[in-house]
Amino acid sequence: MTKPIEWDQPATLIDLAGKAPLISTIQECVRHFSALKAVHREEARILLTYPVHREGQKTRTWLLNPNEIAAWADQLRALQN
Repeated sequence: MTKPIEWDQPATLIDLAGKAPLISTIQECVRHFSALKAVHREEARILLTYPVHREGQKTRTWLLNPNEIAAWADQLRALQN
């Protein structure tokens, strides 16, 4: 991603199974994602309020995939230590 996403940006944690979404901030969505079981993490996505540019892509995206959310979770753990 070329522009960083702010921790307090509004976002929605969704899953592919259709469970109720978590509407909060990126930080809270990442915390909730970290508490999920591995099988549920694979189905989770974060819907952003503002699209982000990605290197190598012509269009912006509104979704963060599980691997990207996991990277955010690592950053959050590092900030808390």
